Amino acid sequence: RAAYCGPEHQALDWRRGHRRSCGQHATGDESADAIPEHNEFLFPEYEILIEPEEPEFPADSTDAEQGAVDTLKDVKEQEELGAAGIADDALQSLDEETLEAMAKHETEEEKIFRRFKKQVAAEPEQIIRYCRGGEGPLWVSGENRPEEKDIPNCVCGAKRIFEFQIMPQLLNHLHVDSLGESIDWGTLVVYTCADSCGGGNEYLEEFVWKQDYSVGCT
Repeated sequence: RAAYCGPEHQALDWRRGHRRSCGQHATGDESADAIPEHNEFLFPEYEILIEPEEPEFPADSTDAEQGAVDTLKDVKEQEELGAAGIADDALQSLDEETLEAMAKHETEEEKIFRRFKKQVAAEPEQIIRYCRGGEGPLWVSGENRPEEKDIPNCVCGAKRIFEFQIMPQLLNHLHVDSLGESIDWGTLVVYTCADSCGGGNEYLEEFVWKQDYSVGCT
């Protein structure tokens, strides 16, 4: 009476207690048809709500309002730079080329990760970002991003395009966010056939790109 994804899950369930409880219920007992709890390894179920994402600035906001926001951000950044100014002395011993290379790498990487954190902060419960054929994925890092040649064509010959991505918040909802003890990702990006080939109830193979957090992200 218990359904399994495959023999591996069945064996796991039996080792975790199903073997002891299976067939032990007395005939006529109301609990005879009961199935043991499988919370040890089954993911919890949720309802997914779909809503359009709000723009960063409303369409009716004025340039002055946006400028005021930018000004406040600049002031805050200046304060942070002033507080951390003492750290500049530690870099004086490095040559100019090394400093320039470090600055370019860190600035680009931090910019990408900052944008990712900003989007996540706006919708902290978001688990999927869907935008087929439109704006590309929200990357968590500047590293390990696929090029066009890295994404194989569909079995029908058409190109695959970005359709949706799975966010790392899903790990928390599934209770598998223990560091070093479970699955992990920065984002999972799904590419599907641009021609939407196939039909009916047939399942077709698509392509997933897994991007982890870069070493420099905190």
